Amino acid sequence: MFGRWRCAMPRVDPARQSAELRGHWGERRAAWWLRLHGWRILARRVRVPAGEIDLIARRKNLVIFVEVKTRATSAQLDLAIDARVLRRVVAAVDAVGHIYAPNGEGRRIDAILIAPRCWPRHMINVWDG
Repeated sequence: MFGRWRCAMPRVDPARQSAELRGHWGERRAAWWLRLHGWRILARRVRVPAGEIDLIARRKNLVIFVEVKTRATSAQLDLAIDARVLRRVVAAVDAVGHIYAPNGEGRRIDAILIAPRCWPRHMINVWDG
């Protein structure tokens, strides 16, 4: 009797799953890059209703909120960051920035672009609004 009843498992899109795994790999690589340059990682994948911050790091009296984009080729990285993506990051930073920089520390929004067989491209202060 119980053999007839099966739970319907949601289908996982292989392309979406591959993109998710590539994104996780890129975030780990970006965190490694930041640590090599003296940053301490405070948080990863901070999600709020307004958006998501991939990495939050601190060095001395500066806190950076980092958007990480991972693409299959370095040529695709040029189109990875646009105003829409940055607006979502800015909205997320507005929601949680006071938690990670409570004492008036400097805040900055950076982007790190990752592609296989290339050095990470760290773009400093991508949002000046």
